[in-house]
Amino acid sequence: MKTRILSVLALLCLAALLIPGLASCSSDRHTIFDGTVLERTTAPTSFVCIEVKGYGSMILELYPDSAPITVKNFQDLVAEGFYNGKTFHRVINGFMIQGGAPLVTDKAHDTIEGEFSRNGVDNPTQHERGVISMARANSYDSASTQFFIVHKTEGATHLNGLYAAFGRVIDGIDVVDKIAAVNTSSSDKPIKDVVISEIYFVAEVTE
Repeated sequence: MKTRILSVLALLCLAALLIPGLASCSSDRHTIFDGTVLERTTAPTSFVCIEVKGYGSMILELYPDSAPITVKNFQDLVAEGFYNGKTFHRVINGFMIQGGAPLVTDKAHDTIEGEFSRNGVDNPTQHERGVISMARANSYDSASTQFFIVHKTEGATHLNGLYAAFGRVIDGIDVVDKIAAVNTSSSDKPIKDVVISEIYFVAEVTE
């Protein structure tokens, strides 16, 4: 019976890869590069998993010591399920992939203080490959829900001190590469939606 169930699950995963629109298979457990096993949890932690439909998953470590307000804001949004079903709506190969609700349409969430040096906040995290940071409008204190993940360091150094970096991809950077390579319109929007299936907290399994 167990073998039959596993076979069915394997077929469903294969179908998810072959049939457009079918939900991708995901797991509540993730083994990252150093062998650490992380498991889904409902309690806010400094580690999150971003599941991207058809692309795979990324594990990110958040840096509350560098940007406590920004991390708390992101954790609150994750806890309420805000990002589930949202898209990476702006993608620039060699620069970054950007997700969340576009600033012009997200009126339901408060803005937060910009935690970066130009705004008088000492934040040591630099915009390097895999770093997650908050997007904003012209005002330094206008970030809300929208975030971006740096694709390549050399394309993002000009952001240092001007945007609130608050964590880093520690596993699954290949997913960033795959998203960065998608075809986009003249406004940098992917031709085919890149959908965030879910963002959720994970914690190290100690058993």
